[in-house]
Parts: sequence; C-alpha cells; structure tokens
Amino acid sequence: MRRRRLGKTGIDVSELALGTWGLSGEAYAPVTEAEVDRVLDRALMLDINLFETADVYGGGEIERRLGKRLPAQKTRIVTKIGTDLRSMPPRKRFDPTYLREALVRSRDRLQRDVIDVVLLHNPTMFALGSGEPTDCLAELKSDGLIGAWGVSAGSSEVAQAAITRGAEVIELAYNVFVARDLHALAADVAEREVGILARSVLAHGLLAGHWSGDREFDPADHRCQRWTRDELRRRITQLDAMRPLLSSQVPTLRSVAVRFVLSNELVSSAVLGPRSTNQLQQLVREAGFTPPYLPDQALLGLSERLHRLGVVTQ
Repeated sequence: MRRRRLGKTGIDVSELALGTWGLSGEAYAPVTEAEVDRVLDRALMLDINLFETADVYGGGEIERRLGKRLPAQKTRIVTKIGTDLRSMPPRKRFDPTYLREALVRSRDRLQRDVIDVVLLHNPTMFALGSGEPTDCLAELKSDGLIGAWGVSAGSSEVAQAAITRGAEVIELAYNVFVARDLHALAADVAEREVGILARSVLAHGLLAGHWSGDREFDPADHRCQRWTRDELRRRITQLDAMRPLLSSQVPTLRSVAVRFVLSNELVSSAVLGPRSTNQLQQLVREAGFTPPYLPDQALLGLSERLHRLGVVTQ
C-alpha cells in the first residue's frame, strides 16, 4: 500500500483509508461484530494504516472497537465530533465546551492520549462564523491532545471557510460524479498544503455499476431516500461515461471510480466503506498499486462525456 503525505501535518497515510460508517450498521444494513473485527484485521493485513470514523457511529461503539483492535503505533485514526446524541432530539453542537467534552469521550473510547486527526462533523457556515469551533480545535492541538484538525465539509463554501481559518485537513465528497467542490478548492489546497480525505468514492455504491434501474433499497438503508426511481435510472445511464476507461488492467467500473480519485494528486487518501472482507479485498485489488492509475489520455475525454450525459464536474 503506497503512502501519501497528509498535507502539511507530517503524517504519512495509506492512500486507501477504511471508513467505518458502513460497519456501524446505521448506513446500509446491520454488520455482525465478528465481521467488523474481520474487516479491521484484514485492513491491517493489507497495510492500510488510516481509519476514519465519528463519535456518533454506533453511538460511539465503532470508536470503542477501533480502540480495542488497532495497534496505536502502526495506525492513524481520524474521528469527527460535533453531534450531540444526548440531546433530544440529537443536534449539532460546536461550542467549545461541548467539543472538549466530546474529545475526552473519544479519547477514552479510542484508548489514545493523542488522536491523530479530529474534524468538525459537517458544520454549517453559520456554525463556523464565530470562529469558536476552529479556534477550539487549534487550542486542543496546542494542548497536545490532537495531532491535526480540520473539517468534514458538506460544501466547498464550508471547506473554504475552514481552510481560511487554518484547517489542516478537509474531508469532502469527491468522485467521478461529484468533483466540483475539490476543483473549486484546488488552488488553496495546493498553496496551503491541506490534506484531503476523499469520501463517497463510490457514491454509496452507485459507481460500482452493479445496479439495474429497478433497484430497490430497504427502508432502513439511507439510499432509499437518496434517489427517486427516475433519478436512479438517470444516474445509471450516466455511468456510460466511465466505460471507455475499462481495460484489462481496469476491469470494472468500481476500479475506474477508485482510480479516478487516486489519480488526483491533491487527494491524500480515498476513504472507502466496505462492509465485508470480500468487499475490502476487491477494492484494494482493483485500486492498482502504482501510478498512473488511469491513463491521462483516457481521462481527457471523461469530463466531456459526463457533460454530454448531464453531469457537471467543473
């Protein structure tokens, strides 16, 4: 597994990271504790050293399992804070008092005195406006409680505001269909040496290319609410833009999707969310091991094909 520098943090991370939302059972379907452990163990065997989570996944249980399962000397953990599950109903909270309390709980569950990277979990522009949340994380770094800090952002505007306030790491959606946010940030990311964690690499499974237009999701699966039937059919048609990139070395659309993300040198690590060891092994095998992950010539026509099919990536 190749390593990349996580921006200016001084941390080297595997270019594939294990995201754990799917393992929590809250995103798609329940996952047994035994399978969670097998996936974590297999990730270690495959030389993945970066694990991405949040304090709310499984109500904190995923952090707890990472703390029990991962050797601190060989692994890096990114966690996200800012959602108060104790409030009724649960709500976002980014005031310094709450963030400090949340960090203490995460450190206890993860069994680490210093958490490698801590991100604000999807704050709004309003939440960032006062500067208190980002100032708080900067202070926690100065106190030696976290190694680096940043924001998991839902838009380029939030990400830009965080970078302006000194964020060292930004996590955002980046894939074949959703590339505009990172493109909009590219100049500042490069100039300020911001580490980029790319999530939604497979667009929640869409870019793997396995679905028919009649695909139905369980009501507990978040994808049930993500697309209407017509939207899903349209998206599946748009996958045709990726097919010219298939080859003997790039055998599946899933491989195209992962390699597209890795082809961007601004990306420090692609956060993948397999829920089984088989899925994990497929992703690692098809991601490739050395650049170029996709031929430059093949990539040149991708944006044009996506545009013709109604996908705006610039």
